[in-house]
Amino acid sequence: LQNQVRREIAYALRSLPWISVPTVALFFAEVRGYSKLYDNIEDSPYGWSGVFLSMLSFLFFTDMGIYWIHRALHHKLLYKRFHKPHHLWKIATPFASHAFHPVDGFMQSLPYHIYPFLFPLHKVTYLGLYIFVNVWTISIHDGDYRVPRLLRHIINGSAHHTDHHLYFDYNYGQYFTLWDKIGGSYKSPTAFEGKGPHDYLRKLREK
Repeated sequence: LQNQVRREIAYALRSLPWISVPTVALFFAEVRGYSKLYDNIEDSPYGWSGVFLSMLSFLFFTDMGIYWIHRALHHKLLYKRFHKPHHLWKIATPFASHAFHPVDGFMQSLPYHIYPFLFPLHKVTYLGLYIFVNVWTISIHDGDYRVPRLLRHIINGSAHHTDHHLYFDYNYGQYFTLWDKIGGSYKSPTAFEGKGPHDYLRKLREK
């Protein structure tokens, strides 16, 4: 789109303050003792093994939650009002990663905040995971389709998410393809078949 990066940045800057208001309220509840966050490793009933297990369970739990929330946002009653603005970007750039309608952005962040109310989680681990998921969100919009061959149909990367923007009804997942396969919405990325956007541009240049 014309001036796409500028438009993505402008939309994200307008939305992020509104997304932040309920997010900060949840953070306050989490750190003020209403959640199962803990400060010290010895406070964990499982020690260091519990910390590592919580990282894995956080990723699988939030991947599941985001899958179903994201899929619900594609329902005709919600899509046009809340999720369509993010789909203006057919071939997204990293700046589109946070260019959501505020309701859309907050809804898709909910699994991250629900997890520590249900399961024990070290506070520093939580902060690290929160940084990781934001970096991951940027990475699946960055147009770099490289994934180790053995993980191509396991990890939901930029190639998968690009096809989500292009074909709409596929690849709703965040980190993994598991729930797309369970939910019947998995699509093997066109980029892995030599039919992706980069391949299309290369053919145009050759002509």
